[in-house]
Amino acid sequence: MVTPLSPQRAVDRLRATFGGPDGHRTLHAKGRFYTGTFTATPEATTLCRAAHLDGRPHEVVVRWSNAGGNARVPDPAPDIRGMAVKFRQPDGTATDLLGQTSPRFPTDDPEVFVQLTEAAANPRLAPLRLPVFLARHPGTLGALLAGARARAVSSPVSFAEVTFYPIHAYGWLDAEGRRSWVRYVLRATASKADRLDEDFAGRDRLAEEMAARLRRGPVVHELWVQVAGGGHDPHSATSEWKGCRELLAGRIEVTGELPDPEVGGVPTVFDPTRVVDGIELSDDPILRYRTGAYSESVSRRARPTS
Repeated sequence: MVTPLSPQRAVDRLRATFGGPDGHRTLHAKGRFYTGTFTATPEATTLCRAAHLDGRPHEVVVRWSNAGGNARVPDPAPDIRGMAVKFRQPDGTATDLLGQTSPRFPTDDPEVFVQLTEAAANPRLAPLRLPVFLARHPGTLGALLAGARARAVSSPVSFAEVTFYPIHAYGWLDAEGRRSWVRYVLRATASKADRLDEDFAGRDRLAEEMAARLRRGPVVHELWVQVAGGGHDPHSATSEWKGCRELLAGRIEVTGELPDPEVGGVPTVFDPTRVVDGIELSDDPILRYRTGAYSESVSRRARPTS
């Protein structure tokens, strides 16, 4: 019998893969925090009774990041990028979304995900390791090809031009308790035509570009949802929802950078299993696994070993 991968062992292996400094996230170690608002559309309000979807502006905290586990990596290096959003509720609680630039997740098995990360993380060794990984796990190829088509691993000019995919499905409950399964897309509204005249080329160029862009005005991502229909599986991060209905659920307007709330050693946690009334979790095994892995990672950030 194969022993399931424990969150402790997963974090051990991921940290060893990237060799990042203690006190940082296991993944998405390099990032900056921003503040803004989210305003839902009437269509979203009809489908979901969650407080932040009531059509009024609500505070959000956004963190844009590089996916790797080394906080010292330069921004020009190709990487998957992330956008985490914390939606503040009127009662002081929050619910979180975590998006990545890859539109599909490669596996429902945490062990396979860790193996893929180990194979792909080192650019010098990946050409040797990835073919071996794919030979052992051919089922991941479709998602990896979808990521390649979406240019998931890239060096973007600005986070403002990047679309992000929170890969898990959630149950939206309306005022009568009727459930709709949805997946989110954080769709960029900026384009090449919106770019600043100045070029940014340093190791922290994404943060520098964003600071300059925000002096000009808000950065907007539209929140779209795909609504599951017959034959769409909400309980697997690898499932494809072909032909699903899509609707605009709201707009996230980022208005400024936040001072780093983690200075002083208190972690800010974005957890995709943190939900509020009106939103339910699916039985997606990757989604359910993430809580334990995040708790383990947070405990190490709060108590670095060196």
